[in-house]
Amino acid sequence: MRTSYQYKIKPTKEQAQKIDKTLEMLRYQYNYLLAQRFDWYEQNRSSIDRCPLICHLPELKDQPNYYNQKASLTQLKIDRPWYKEIHSQVLQEVPKKVEITFNRWLKGFRRERQPNGDANGKKSGRPRFKGKGQYKTFTYPQFNRHHFVNDKITLSKIGDVKVIVHRQIPDAFDIKTVSVTKKADGYYVSLSLDDKTIPGIKPDFNPDNIVGIDVGLIDFIVTSDNKRIVAPKFLRKAERKLKSAQRRISRRKKGSSRRKKAIKKLAIQHQKIADTRKDFHFKTANALLKKYDVVAVEKLNIKGLAKTKLSKSINDAGWGQFVSILSNKAENAGLKVISINPNGTSLECSSCGHKVKKPLSQRMHNCPVCHTSLCRDLNAAINIKNRGAHGLKAQLMSS
Repeated sequence: MRTSYQYKIKPTKEQAQKIDKTLEMLRYQYNYLLAQRFDWYEQNRSSIDRCPLICHLPELKDQPNYYNQKASLTQLKIDRPWYKEIHSQVLQEVPKKVEITFNRWLKGFRRERQPNGDANGKKSGRPRFKGKGQYKTFTYPQFNRHHFVNDKITLSKIGDVKVIVHRQIPDAFDIKTVSVTKKADGYYVSLSLDDKTIPGIKPDFNPDNIVGIDVGLIDFIVTSDNKRIVAPKFLRKAERKLKSAQRRISRRKKGSSRRKKAIKKLAIQHQKIADTRKDFHFKTANALLKKYDVVAVEKLNIKGLAKTKLSKSINDAGWGQFVSILSNKAENAGLKVISINPNGTSLECSSCGHKVKKPLSQRMHNCPVCHTSLCRDLNAAINIKNRGAHGLKAQLMSS
């Protein structure tokens, strides 16, 4: 089982300066390696998809990849000795990050250019160079448990940093990686943990104890047994404060210390909204998994929905984060989350299966065949439960 714990850290003034300096140097290197990739791409690409029988092609340059860019770090430390202040494995994570980002974009771009135009929903935007303060995390890919004792964590090249330990790490867990992140309200460490002693499914797992949930913007979730949780709308409720904070920034002189303070206050407000939303998602997921062994959810194209006129409300709801938290907690608890095809869940009658077309504004489902009348969200949740039960049965039979 893999999970992660996040702790706030309290570095000294010198340690904070080291962290900030490390992030800036990694940002420079990230931009440099990404520029290498773009240079290769522009020099070797061709807008012509065919050529005459006789043509002369220029000599193609070797494509930058993770291995040769990682090898270049040795020369980097010779040319710029101050990069020796960064742990070698932390520095090696930069070309890995560039590799993943660039290949994801290149793969999506090529898929988009296929004759059938099938992007398969995986198109990725062109990677951007990171401006000052936009590189916020670095990772130690290997970490020994004895470097985290009591309320101190030893970070190579930075020192022993004080940690606010709000929960202890179980003895059975191994620390795989440690990431240091700078946020608006301070610095944090995220520990990636692994415990192989936890079984995949708990012994008293009951596949019949299943619930279907329909996510929405009015009610955050509606369960198949007609339990509702109202959408909290954290961003909508904080819009007035955010608007005031943004106006305060626009009135400050660019480059002034007062403007920087105003920007930091706005960032803290945004982080508070994000943290409150995440806490709500965790509590909702816990409540579901305490009551049910199997939760069926729709596999929604959230990126596509976020491009509609309801984008702000959809992003405020955070369905993707909720489903991710729910899936992770279910896996850790030996329970199941089943993703089902969402097509027709709101149209099909949960009693007879007849498709009843209705606009989004119509909140009731009235079937002309079996005369079933109920809330459309409840009808969808029951359909999700039925499809989830069918999918779970197929999984258990195949295993």
